[in-house]
Amino acid sequence: MLKHRGFPGRLPGTDFQFTIRRPNPKGVTPITKRERYRDRRAPDRRADAAFMKALWEHFGDQPFERGNLDAGRLSWLFGREVVAVDEDFDPADYEALLVINVDLARQSFPEAFEDGGY
Repeated sequence: MLKHRGFPGRLPGTDFQFTIRRPNPKGVTPITKRERYRDRRAPDRRADAAFMKALWEHFGDQPFERGNLDAGRLSWLFGREVVAVDEDFDPADYEALLVINVDLARQSFPEAFEDGGY
């Protein structure tokens, strides 16, 4: 499992996790598409935006390996702002390649592409 050095481990001041420390001994947690409803709590929306900002700052528009990125946090963006690079994508593979759908990500999380921090 590739560890993304320099990627934030969590949203500062919260328990919203962005990375995992070690591979799951029971098997890889698969990435699934989770529906984001309008009534999601503000802290959840803030965590999504901060995670998108971290992805953008770390990878930009280039493909990246899933590695130690948290499957739960990725699942909130998967299929929309973060998409699979390959047709034969395995959602339970730490080496799966993903890429940011920049146009949709800018629409969904404009604050993640502005200067400033969370």
